[in-house]
Amino acid sequence: MTETVIVIGGGVVGLTTAVVLAEQGREGRRVRVWSRDPAADTTSAVAGALFWPYRIEPAERVGPWSLRSLREYVALARDPGATGVRVVAGLMTDTPLAGLGSWARELPELREARADELPAGCGQGLHGRLPLIDMPTHLRYLEERLRAAGGSVERRTVVGFEEAAAQAAVVVNCSGLGARELVPDASVYPVRGQLVIVENPGIEEWLVSKGEDAAEPSYLFPQPFGLLLGGTAEEYASDPRPDPAIAADIVERCAALRPQVRGARVLGHRVGLRPARPAVRIEAVRLPGGARLVHNYGHGGAGVTVAWGCAEEAARLAG
Repeated sequence: MTETVIVIGGGVVGLTTAVVLAEQGREGRRVRVWSRDPAADTTSAVAGALFWPYRIEPAERVGPWSLRSLREYVALARDPGATGVRVVAGLMTDTPLAGLGSWARELPELREARADELPAGCGQGLHGRLPLIDMPTHLRYLEERLRAAGGSVERRTVVGFEEAAAQAAVVVNCSGLGARELVPDASVYPVRGQLVIVENPGIEEWLVSKGEDAAEPSYLFPQPFGLLLGGTAEEYASDPRPDPAIAADIVERCAALRPQVRGARVLGHRVGLRPARPAVRIEAVRLPGGARLVHNYGHGGAGVTVAWGCAEEAARLAG
């Protein structure tokens, strides 16, 4: 007898959750992803995608989720061309090593940076190798891995859980920002992030600079498609259009950290709306009629970082 599980949401959290469910080896299980947008048009496709627990709570659960995901990404980095995952050296400024969670112990090369490694005006930082993910490639990989496990991805606009519950014994809600209306959950809100992609002038290491006086971190991520510059974190802002003034400010901030960026040819602009919430919600409830609904949303700016850990917890709740 076939058991259907429908996952609502086709971003990194939804696809990763679907992969975990499909690969569990449960006989007769069919996993279907319902997503309004193609993966390439989701917020996940816009993510800078450096592994780091950023803007996410609760801290006591984020650590184990991050550790599980870290191990998966390190394994996937053995085939970066297929998975989009590389382990890349870089620098995280203004971050003490002692303040990190247990996941950091899995990174033996993470250390206090030397003075000559720090940007001008920065007094402290960490140097190490972390997963850095080319999201368009990674999302395609997840879809292919899901299909190989017998799952499917369907373009559907979901306005309520009833339609899915009529076709599946288990529904998993990975709708991200859409959970604000779909659940509905008024505690979900957008955090707008804007990025600029420039022709890489030869930068091989990533850099994130928080800065003591900076309202938002500046970062440079070398990706196969160009050097990705960021960023912004505008709470409750939802305009999907790039702002030229913000783009110019991003480039200037990044050029102050790495002067070779100044004058680099701009290849494109990206805007994403992070699905923030005071804490991630992973919880199972019953729908009218008896179907099980598993929530897995509210990951803010760390959906990539915790995707595998949250997926496995949601899969356990799905039964």
